[in-house]
Formats: sequence, C-alpha cells, structure tokens
Amino acid sequence: MSMKRSKATSKRAPSNRELARSPLFATGKKDEPKFNWKDSVGNAPENAFVPYALSTKYDRGALISHAKFGRGVVTAVDEKRIEVMFEEGAKKLGHDTAD
Repeated sequence: MSMKRSKATSKRAPSNRELARSPLFATGKKDEPKFNWKDSVGNAPENAFVPYALSTKYDRGALISHAKFGRGVVTAVDEKRIEVMFEEGAKKLGHDTAD
C-alpha cells in the first residue's frame, strides 16, 4: 500500500514588477512635478538662463544654456550628474559636486 505525498513547495523570489509595487521600495518620485520643455523653457526670458559649465553645481529646476544643445531645464540631480531636458530630448551632463 502506498501513500500519496504532496510535493513541498519552495518560495520563489519576487519579480522586479512585484518589487516595484511594494511599499518598501517606494521612492517618492511620483510626487515630484514633471518638467515639460515648452512650459519650463519656451517662454522664459533669455536672462533667466545660466551658461552651462562642468564646474558649476546645479539644482533641480535650474535653467541652463548649453553651447551644443541650446536652452534646457534641469529635471534630475544626482551626485555627479544632472539630467537636462532640452528641446530635442533629455541629456545627462556632469556637474560640480562641491558644496
């Protein structure tokens, strides 16, 4: 006489999609306003823009003027890089990390 045994189930690791939905991994970025080039840069006066320089530290929302890409707005700030929204699209540029 044989007994039927159920298979032991192993726990699988959560997928990246499941982790992204988890409140433990919430980044809070949803609360940050989105930047639109036309609204942020299109109507701004020329004197509102600072020339881009690698040796300058930038904050989110700063308006910059780049020699190659034109006028843009800083949309994200990292330790050593900034993301700038230009009319042709987003670019990552370096910036000074000193306070």
